[in-house]
Amino acid sequence: MVDISFDQGQGIEVERCVMHAEREGFRISELQISPSQNIPWHYHNHISDTFYVLEGEITLYIRDPKQSIRLGQSESFKVDAKRPHLVRNSGSTSATFLVLQGVGEYDNVPLIK
Repeated sequence: MVDISFDQGQGIEVERCVMHAEREGFRISELQISPSQNIPWHYHNHISDTFYVLEGEITLYIRDPKQSIRLGQSESFKVDAKRPHLVRNSGSTSATFLVLQGVGEYDNVPLIK
C-alpha cells in the first residue's frame, strides 16, 4: 500500500500511484485501488479531472448536480472544476485508472462531512 498526500494534507491510501507527466497546469497520474479503497470526496477550483479506466471498474459519485457514473475498461468521464466527487472501486478486483488533470492551477479541496 502507498499513502499519497495532496494539498491541504489530505492523505489517501492506494495500492499504487505513478506520476506519468507533470507540467505547469497539467498532470497525468495512474492510480490502482483495491476493492476496499476509494478516493474521498474532494473538488478542484481550477482544473477538471478526466478518468480513464485501464483495468477493473470504478464508480464516480459526483455532486452539483448529483450523478453516479460507473466506468469499466477503456471508458472515460470528465469531472469539471468545482464539482465535488468521490472515486470508488466498484469491482471485485483492483482497479487501475488514469487521471488527467488540467489545464490550470492544481489544487485539491477535501470535503469535510
